[in-house]
Amino acid sequence: MSLIRRFIVIVLFEGVGLLDVTGPPEVFALLRRELDGDTGYHVVLAAETLAPVTTAAGVRVLPDVTFDEAATRRIDTLVVPGSVDVDDRRQVHALVDPAVVVRVKELAGRSRRVASVCVGAHLLAAAGLLDGKRATTHWSTAQQLAADHPSVEVDADPIFIRQGNVWTGAGLTACLDLSLALVAEDFGEPAAMRVARQLVMYLKRPGGQSQFSVPIGAGSASRRMDDLRLYITRNIAGSLSVADLAAHASIGERQLNRLFRDELGTTPGAYVESARLEAARNRLETTDDTLDRVAALCGFNTIDTLIRAFRRRLDITPTEYRNRFRPSDSAR
Repeated sequence: MSLIRRFIVIVLFEGVGLLDVTGPPEVFALLRRELDGDTGYHVVLAAETLAPVTTAAGVRVLPDVTFDEAATRRIDTLVVPGSVDVDDRRQVHALVDPAVVVRVKELAGRSRRVASVCVGAHLLAAAGLLDGKRATTHWSTAQQLAADHPSVEVDADPIFIRQGNVWTGAGLTACLDLSLALVAEDFGEPAAMRVARQLVMYLKRPGGQSQFSVPIGAGSASRRMDDLRLYITRNIAGSLSVADLAAHASIGERQLNRLFRDELGTTPGAYVESARLEAARNRLETTDDTLDRVAALCGFNTIDTLIRAFRRRLDITPTEYRNRFRPSDSAR
């Protein structure tokens, strides 16, 4: 096999998430073992200087090259991890160092593609690389990303999103899924699946897979919201219009909209659709129900409505979802 070594640069800075930095290289290293020693990726860690960088976990990491040295080469893939801070109220905030943003923008200009891991999307957005694009990040900082960068279409549900040559990934272990997707693009799906088996991953999830389950995806601050969410789950096939939900909660429709916005960061309609998608995904994974029955039991009523919702929110059809995510007969 001919020599193929794609040059990958992972950005390092003080306080960076450790798994964000170490997860992707592990995937890329396993690819070389699965194919042959001369095929795969050449990964380097780049920082402002060659001094040790202390990660958020307290583990120190040694850079391989400086940003200036990395900028002298043509980069195949620039991987941008992130960093967070937790305040006294246990609220998570993504940290954005302007100096790192400048370096990310510079290196991105020399890269074939750019990928952010977890809250690294905030650095890409600050560098202007996500303007006009759909992007994801860890669900805990999605509202911050949307507020700080109105030109970015933030979608906190998928585990990763690709927009042209820019990829954004959700939190923590989703970095493995994103890395596997990069491997699949470069070396084919069979190679990526072999790596996934070495990682003892149940399956290699495409980007449409949700990063959290709707009923527990966001913590609510009031008993009223808890009651509404339970009501939605128990009446998923029924009428769940704004008027219906407001009547159940004994509040006005405007107050209902404010409640969802303030406590869940979404609208009643969007939340209901997410809950219905969650129910439909579960039925597609665990039953042999026809699409007609899934649509009826989950409140979509028609197959066309079900398909449109899956395509719009998950970028996949219900049939494709079932084929990818349902355990095989031998695994049951």
